[in-house]
Amino acid sequence: MRMAAFLIEIDKDAIIDDFPFWQYGTIKNILKYYLLKGGAVLGKQVLLINDLPGYGEVALAAMMPILTHMGHHIYNLPTALVSNTLDYGKFEILDTTDYMIHTLDVWRALNFSFDAVSTGFIVTEKQAEMIREYCVEERKKGTLIFVDPIMGDEGHLYNGLTDQTVAGLRNLISAADFMVPNYTEASFLAGVPYKEEGTTEPEIKDLLLRLHEISRGSVIITSAKVDGKNAVAGYDAKLDKFFLIHFSLIPMRFPGTGDIFSAVFMGGVLHGKTMKDAASHAMDTVRRMIEKNLGSREPFKGIPIETCLEVLD
Repeated sequence: MRMAAFLIEIDKDAIIDDFPFWQYGTIKNILKYYLLKGGAVLGKQVLLINDLPGYGEVALAAMMPILTHMGHHIYNLPTALVSNTLDYGKFEILDTTDYMIHTLDVWRALNFSFDAVSTGFIVTEKQAEMIREYCVEERKKGTLIFVDPIMGDEGHLYNGLTDQTVAGLRNLISAADFMVPNYTEASFLAGVPYKEEGTTEPEIKDLLLRLHEISRGSVIITSAKVDGKNAVAGYDAKLDKFFLIHFSLIPMRFPGTGDIFSAVFMGGVLHGKTMKDAASHAMDTVRRMIEKNLGSREPFKGIPIETCLEVLD
């Protein structure tokens, strides 16, 4: 820390670019992010529990480079190996439940711990319960739990998911410090009707509070329409404040934008940002990455994250 304080007084570009030692590995990214933000942040130990695609930039493939670029130290526990993004219509999924069970047993024996755990796509109700138990254990140690309850969109559950899936994810979010459902998922989790025409501000606040009551944590609802405007709505449990951030839709669809949002949001919160500021940064990042790739000839593949990381800075 004494060294970091000294470095801040030196020209930042010279520090990053003139010393060859810092041109290797992720240490350059960590120091650059630290210095450009005024030396106020240090990376956290983050475990990502999500699926791993063989072809495509979604889930772990999208989140790991973003959080690494933000200066965090990333570990992963794949819930499934997926041949490619589901948008192609043909795919193969390998359920890794047994591997997860044995891995968590090994990690417990080795006393591994993390500053934060993030959960995403979960294949089975058995996985949901196993992950919930692990998150409860970690939360007692002070680990922050982020849950993206991936299960549906546009008013419908994804193919193959059932009411049992909803129940399993409702149980999982009870262990969350931060949950990030979209409006469809929030409606299913809270047991309220999905409104295709959107909600009013009082209705979205009620929905946020219903979800807050499940975990006593903070909540962000993405892909909402509030009083006729596209919005991200949030309830910051720490500050006991609601917020609403409007946005304009871009007529281009990429898989993985929710993963980008979740990663940037979590990375910002772990760096000490307020929920609203972290959400705003995440929304801006998603918008700029989409705009940078509007001419993509293979949108089903997702956004090529590694070529867009500069928008985070």
